[in-house]
Amino acid sequence: MIPANLSTARDVVDFWRNAGPDRWFAKNDAFDAEFGQRFLAAHEAAAVGQLDHWANDAEGALALMVLLDQFPRNTWRGSARMFATDAKALAIARQAIEAGLDLKVDEALRRFFYLPFMHSESLAEQERSVELNAALDANTQRFAVLHRDIIARFGRFPHRNKLLGRTSSTEEQRYLDEGGFAG
Repeated sequence: MIPANLSTARDVVDFWRNAGPDRWFAKNDAFDAEFGQRFLAAHEAAAVGQLDHWANDAEGALALMVLLDQFPRNTWRGSARMFATDAKALAIARQAIEAGLDLKVDEALRRFFYLPFMHSESLAEQERSVELNAALDANTQRFAVLHRDIIARFGRFPHRNKLLGRTSSTEEQRYLDEGGFAG
């Protein structure tokens, strides 16, 4: 049952839009705490499918991308729980893009439909990320290529190994020790 006082898709999108690029990708404990406090119930509802109907329009689908892909990365930084809803985010992103919903939001926010592909450890999804992000700014595309190249090289993100209880190969450990992408 969906809680009566649950945040709306508009609440999520407005919060995220107002946060802006300076807070979207920066580690900021105060922002992460506020995000977590305000939207934990909505994240949990989205994670178990109670908000799947939001995926029927652009604003709702964007809100789901924020709740399923970004929320865990901010709220549970440094833990395996960061990745727990990645598969659901990717499934909804695929559906939204197929329906053209990504093209109905501001370009600055469009990237959030594409991030689930960039966060995937599948090379095919990484190739799709590069393709999708090509229409956005050069910096976003640079990160899409960087993520794809890591997956092409290792088949996974070495910086996730410790969090996920995976043993790093010698090559992965050398990459990390030499300052390779750390997430």
